[in-house]
Amino acid sequence: MKKIIVCLCAACGVGKSTLIDYMQDNIVSDNFCFVDNDETGLNWWDYADTENPERYTEDSIRRASEMSGDKNLFFGSCTNPQTLFEKITLPKEIGTVFAIALTTSPEEITKRLKARDPERMCGSNEFIAEQISYNAWFLRNANKFQLHIDNRDKSVSQTAEEIKAFLDFLSARQTV
Repeated sequence: MKKIIVCLCAACGVGKSTLIDYMQDNIVSDNFCFVDNDETGLNWWDYADTENPERYTEDSIRRASEMSGDKNLFFGSCTNPQTLFEKITLPKEIGTVFAIALTTSPEEITKRLKARDPERMCGSNEFIAEQISYNAWFLRNANKFQLHIDNRDKSVSQTAEEIKAFLDFLSARQTV
């Protein structure tokens, strides 16, 4: 049976890594492995100025799929959904793709990105403005995703439980 991949798509600073860390520690799933893009060991800057920067997403998903073994993959990334659905070739073991949009407030994005280690190069006003704009795109297009969660008034555990319910639904469909 081919794997399902569920991509948690969001701008930087929305809470993807925090959510993935929480899910890895607190959500037991026989069907899904939770992998954050940061865990793949790949660096976006190695791909940024190449002929095919989308290769970063392709390589990251391939590596995450390997990490998930026989389980379906829940993958947190800044992946642009257009790249996910149109510009890359997925590993042959992946059969179905779902995308979750995660959003939050511009103030929260600003606060989180300003607090990051300077080595991550996320604290400039220009970078933050780009991420706020990207977050706004997700908000405008929320109805195009299988699930949209705005986490500005939710705890990490509440957000994780919403996602777990969605994953449980997908798992039940997969076994039918």
